[in-house]
Amino acid sequence: MFDGRLTPYSLPLTPKTMKPSIPKGTRDFSPQEMVKRNYIFDTIRKVYQSYGYQPIETPAFENFETLMGKYGDEGDRLIFKILNSGNYLDGLSQDLPLSNNPLAQLTKHISEKALRYDLTVPFARYVVQHRNDITFPFKRYQIQPVWRADRPQKGRYREFYQCDADVIGSDSLLNEVELIQIIDEVFTKLGVPVIIKINNRKILQGIAETIGAPDRMVDIATAIDKLDKIGIEGVKTELIGKGFSIEQMEKLNVFVFLGKDKAPNFNNSKYPELDMLKFSDFFVSEICVKGINELEKMLNCLEGMRASLQFDPSLARGLNYYTGTIIEVKVDTSKCNSQFTGSLVGGGRYDDLTGIFGLPNVSGVGISFGADRIYDVMEELGLFPKEIAATTKVLLINFGDKEAQYCLKVLKDLHAAGISAELYPDAKKINKQFEYADKRGIPYVVSIGEKEIESGRAALKNLQTKEQIEVPIGDLINHIK
Repeated sequence: MFDGRLTPYSLPLTPKTMKPSIPKGTRDFSPQEMVKRNYIFDTIRKVYQSYGYQPIETPAFENFETLMGKYGDEGDRLIFKILNSGNYLDGLSQDLPLSNNPLAQLTKHISEKALRYDLTVPFARYVVQHRNDITFPFKRYQIQPVWRADRPQKGRYREFYQCDADVIGSDSLLNEVELIQIIDEVFTKLGVPVIIKINNRKILQGIAETIGAPDRMVDIATAIDKLDKIGIEGVKTELIGKGFSIEQMEKLNVFVFLGKDKAPNFNNSKYPELDMLKFSDFFVSEICVKGINELEKMLNCLEGMRASLQFDPSLARGLNYYTGTIIEVKVDTSKCNSQFTGSLVGGGRYDDLTGIFGLPNVSGVGISFGADRIYDVMEELGLFPKEIAATTKVLLINFGDKEAQYCLKVLKDLHAAGISAELYPDAKKINKQFEYADKRGIPYVVSIGEKEIESGRAALKNLQTKEQIEVPIGDLINHIK
């Protein structure tokens, strides 16, 4: 029997006004911004396809164990974990030992999935899972968002798009050459002057051997990867904190600054800095020489590049899975007024990434364009073509029901001719409709009123030049084209 008392579920719900917001490190994109972003995506996609790369997609989230342990300790900490559905604490023992790293131990029990950190590891998982359906070498491209729990700042977001291309199932250096050619072609089409920096993880491994730390290459690479942020003294401090000696740091200092003061340019056929590495007393490791030889073979195939191509011995790229060539692209600030210092493209060779999923000894190499960063640079430099701003090319003025019905037939013909056009939906004042076209950046307005229908002619106005002409309706398409 109802006793007149209200339960929490029977309380009247009153709508609460909330301030609209989005999480830090994410962004909304307006129609104008999306047109520009799609221009970048389409440019990259067309170049990928012209080199024979095939598209795939993978889920936004992966099993937690698929992602963990592939990006180094710092990368693993930036992975967005997804709590298990339902009561994820149900069945969790109160006696769970939480001594050394309680957060990591607890996460294993309450989160089985995570948002993808990049597209490369999911791609390796995809290759192994679908290996019976793939023809090797397999060339794929993938344009999708990734997520990182990073500290938001200029040029660094928590949600952003990557545009990847990888070749897997071949260890030929021609794949690296092709990917660098792709980078050069994409940025030439976009009009962004860039420097393509290259190094080889085998050289870094040789350096680790030379300074007496053959099993510490990952620590060295992770620290050197921060050189632009913390400087050489910061790199030394970090490595000394990890147990490296002052003597080891002095040897490493010679390596890191090789080419830093005089970054070599490889638009010619001579590479003195690589020769200096090859014959230096510091670098006698066999694996180091192998890395140098690989770079020389690549560079011999890359003469005549439009972009600047540089060997950078301090380039490390701190991801654990790289084993050979490593690539990073930055804005060439000597050729433009950009203030952007972050990388626009990264990539490299990985020899056994699929091995962790049960398919060992399959070599691959790939690159990843950071579309969001490229957008920021192009916006900063004003490089977007003006003609891409308008998604609609023609607006048909609405004079009323009779005229609108006639214009629908004209609209159909325009669409059939491949011209983007729209009919204003309401018969509002003409100046309001022209104002709409102007704000939308629509370049042409077509007026077909009762008089024009009778005469078989239309008024075509170019809103950019303000010129207006009368043309036969049948010739309207030719005049617009």
